[in-house]
Amino acid sequence: MRSRQYGSDVLAGGTLGRRRPGQREVPKVQAERGLVVEDSEGRFCGAVVGYEKGAVTLEDRHGKRRVFPLTPAAFLLEGQPVTLIPPAPAAPATAALISGRTASGSVAAPAAERARAKVARASRIYVEGKHDAELVEKVWGDDLRDVGVVVEYLEGIDDLPAIVRSFSPAPGRRLGVLADHLVAGSKETRIAASVHSPDVLVVGHPFIDIWAAVRPSAVGIAAWPDVPHGQPWTPEVPAAWRRILRSVTSYADLEPELLGRVEELIDFVTAPGSA
Repeated sequence: MRSRQYGSDVLAGGTLGRRRPGQREVPKVQAERGLVVEDSEGRFCGAVVGYEKGAVTLEDRHGKRRVFPLTPAAFLLEGQPVTLIPPAPAAPATAALISGRTASGSVAAPAAERARAKVARASRIYVEGKHDAELVEKVWGDDLRDVGVVVEYLEGIDDLPAIVRSFSPAPGRRLGVLADHLVAGSKETRIAASVHSPDVLVVGHPFIDIWAAVRPSAVGIAAWPDVPHGQPWTPEVPAAWRRILRSVTSYADLEPELLGRVEELIDFVTAPGSA
């Protein structure tokens, strides 16, 4: 689904997406793994599972694969013609590690210690959705692996009380929850207030969704759209979220209201006595 108010891509502002009169521009999209496209004739639809020598391999939902050359306007993305281009080279295993620090700014553990497998703690951190989990992994992934903390996502916070009961928190089994839009009077705040356990910590940021916790300057825009309270909106166009996530390289690309809350959760679930 797309936002009727903001169109197909919130990032297509300013000079982005601007066309000359009478000129029809076909967008270029990186052939990143997992991108779902359709060939221009509508005969095959699948996710990108590989790229090699100017060709892309798609796999449909039945597991069937086909190879297509990367020719101009050869694919449809959400019904619109696009030109797939080679994916960007993978960033070095976090450039921050080269300077001895992780993407969160923490001092990186020695390489030998990072390579050693660790047993996951019984304590967990829950976030609201898939995008939240991806962003937390991008910035705090190295830290979380180092302390053995697993991050899971809830697909929303409405069922939080039942989820907490099912988790069975205890002094050695703590639960930290990161909520979106945790502000006075919000639904999320009322739900969070209904959870009562010394072994559960629910914290949140004020943003309507996790994408807004990324500094606009990191994405190359002046500001995020002003979404009215109660009107849900996320960059549903897959390329938009991938661009937002790709723009984040370290904690410096995130707003402090998110940084502090995630650090608080990590401290809570790794406190002495928690398993």
